[in-house]
Amino acid sequence: MAQHGTSAWSAVMALARAERPDGSAAASIRPLFAADPERFARFSWAADGLLLDLSKTSLSPAVLAALLDLARAMDLPGRRDAMAAGAAVNVTEGRAALHLALRAPARAGFRVGAEDASAEVHATLARMREFAVAVQDGRLRGATGERFTDVLNIGIGGSDLGPAMVARALWTPAAPLRAHYLGNVDAHAWEEIRPRLDPRRTLVLVASKTFTTQETMTNAALVRGWLAAAVGEAGVGGHLAALSTNLAATAAFGIAPERVFPFRDWVGGRFSLWSSIGLSLAIALGWEAFDRLLAGARAMDAHFLGAPLEANLPVLLALAEVWHVDGLGLGARAVLPYDERLARLPAHLQQVEMESLGKQVTLAGAPVAQRTGPVVFGEPGTNSQHSFMQLLHQGTTPVPADIILVANPAHPHADSHRKLLANGLAQAAALMRGKTLAEVRAEMAAAGTAEAEIARLAPHRVFPGDRPTTTLLLPRLDAFTLGQLVALYENKVACLGILWDINAFDQWGVELGKQLTGPILRALEGAPQKAQDGSTAGLLAAIGRAQSGG
Repeated sequence: MAQHGTSAWSAVMALARAERPDGSAAASIRPLFAADPERFARFSWAADGLLLDLSKTSLSPAVLAALLDLARAMDLPGRRDAMAAGAAVNVTEGRAALHLALRAPARAGFRVGAEDASAEVHATLARMREFAVAVQDGRLRGATGERFTDVLNIGIGGSDLGPAMVARALWTPAAPLRAHYLGNVDAHAWEEIRPRLDPRRTLVLVASKTFTTQETMTNAALVRGWLAAAVGEAGVGGHLAALSTNLAATAAFGIAPERVFPFRDWVGGRFSLWSSIGLSLAIALGWEAFDRLLAGARAMDAHFLGAPLEANLPVLLALAEVWHVDGLGLGARAVLPYDERLARLPAHLQQVEMESLGKQVTLAGAPVAQRTGPVVFGEPGTNSQHSFMQLLHQGTTPVPADIILVANPAHPHADSHRKLLANGLAQAAALMRGKTLAEVRAEMAAAGTAEAEIARLAPHRVFPGDRPTTTLLLPRLDAFTLGQLVALYENKVACLGILWDINAFDQWGVELGKQLTGPILRALEGAPQKAQDGSTAGLLAAIGRAQSGG
């Protein structure tokens, strides 16, 4: 913990341990509504039509004031501005984290050292637009002269999850092309996608900054062979493009330099969908949709950089998370989008948040003094209500939830949408209100239930309540509002990195598994085994027996 934030942290933690003046516990939510009929107005904020409601959390005026003091003590505004100025906030790798530049105007003036980052971004965007439009209008065709109907993006992690999420959210049958995403090195993933594609009409994007990522390059080799079988070796290059900085490797793979779209090392993978990694979106959805996605993120960035802390949505969302994780000891959070189009949003946020905030040392390398990133999971509502929501309602440990609602659907089925919204609002209300034993007994007695049956069943029908939810309301789901929403979470992550004094922009935990994969792979290929732990050695032997039929 940065020394200057110690007393502010102590003040927050003291409030978490203390009873309130009315005698309620710090985690209680219901008494706050009883005491303040205007609570929703005091604990909800909006930016460009996106509404954030924190009223169904246990934030009190005193707690919020202490959290804002913490933000100031940790110099959140100054460190946020340093990030936006291109400072090397990724201290372990000596890099900037300048994803804000990816959606900023051309003359925004973002710089990394001597580099004009804004100019570099817009030069790449111009090339992306030219390429995407040429594919869409048929000027750029496959080796056999046929127009492309499908674009296949091969990547993993941030080169897959973000674009796949956006494509799932925004694609309609009126879109220029169909988009497909191949991430897992498990070839069953390719075998599931392959029958839906015609190689003569498929454009393949290989997304790997280094062009050495094992999973991506393994899948790229499979798909390249599939293309070559259909259009010949000479025609393969007409179906390939790369999102990479390794021109030598892309050329060796058969990709012409003009079909390579770079992104800088100050673009972290999990924050990269706005960069050339979003080329599949520009092609499949159309440039206007991709441009509106950038515009929505840009609007949220302007709010993040300019709004006062007291009304700054990313800051407030981060402070609520600090209260839940550190103040109340709640180590998980559910993301529940009540819109089927956002089905992949929880998976994308898992990476953005858990890869960023799963850290145990400070920027200075000392052990952290508090908990850091929670486990993030989720599914769309109402599906989640029939699976893990039982634990959120009656489990022994409260799990905060983000409930994401969209006011206006993109379909004509008004009755279905009303029921969807009613379910989302009801879940938030039920988690907050709960149901006491006395209320259960009275309800059952009013229904004519016998006293013995009431005594037997009533304990099972009690809901503790005081379970926190954050509600995000979008007026509609389109490219602009989705850009806002994703940028809101990205900027929240930057705030949490500052508040917890950790590096939110490296991911060394990914590297250890990569290092250990090589020797194990060689063992599976039949090379003599290097020393392994007893379990891994035993499993390798068991796999060998199973593969040989033993």
